[in-house]
Amino acid sequence: MIALEASGIAKSFVLHLQRGVRLGVLRDAGLTLRAGECVALTGPSGAGKSTLLRALYGNYRADAGSIRVRHRGAMVELAGAAAERVIEIRRETIGHVSQFLRAMPRVPARDIVAAPLLERGMDEAAARARAEAMLDALGIPKALHTLPPVTFSGGEQQRVNLARGFAGDWPILLLDEPTASLDAANRDRVIALLRAARSRGAALLGIFHDPLVRDAIADAELRLEPLKEQA
Repeated sequence: MIALEASGIAKSFVLHLQRGVRLGVLRDAGLTLRAGECVALTGPSGAGKSTLLRALYGNYRADAGSIRVRHRGAMVELAGAAAERVIEIRRETIGHVSQFLRAMPRVPARDIVAAPLLERGMDEAAARARAEAMLDALGIPKALHTLPPVTFSGGEQQRVNLARGFAGDWPILLLDEPTASLDAANRDRVIALLRAARSRGAALLGIFHDPLVRDAIADAELRLEPLKEQA
């Protein structure tokens, strides 16, 4: 079953400090992602891998193209959708794990992970229990669960970020270098969680620069290349 399909995606950026030069990043990009499948985005730096993920998540508005997502049992158009619709789709259907955690002062790690569950209306006690279970699964000591992660190490912050991404059991999960800051033991924990997500039918699309991770979970690769001439 198709979970996400995109076609004709184009994205460019205007460099206002460079006299309005337009920098083209994506042109006619597309993919089909099915439930229970993992596709790895590959290609050199500057090819637009992170830009494509952000466009699929709705952080970047595509200049052209279609992004259709299976949401509430039907394929719906995300490109150009109203902000309220994008927020609804993110809350229920598409999760995103970036490279870095936006660590919020005075907010405990447990509450950061539980936040998307509470937004769905989950009971507070159940949301916190789920958050703690995910933090445990990613090797975050219980003593840190109630502490703000602003002072955590980079690897610990990334694991809090991953716990938040996995806690919601989103049908579609977009991942931007999820193991970049992790040691081998924690990398293996993430691989196990990614495999579990696939087993429950989640569709995964990610950037995995670690070939061990990519080989362990990806069914297929989609290679992007930098544009030869700017739009």
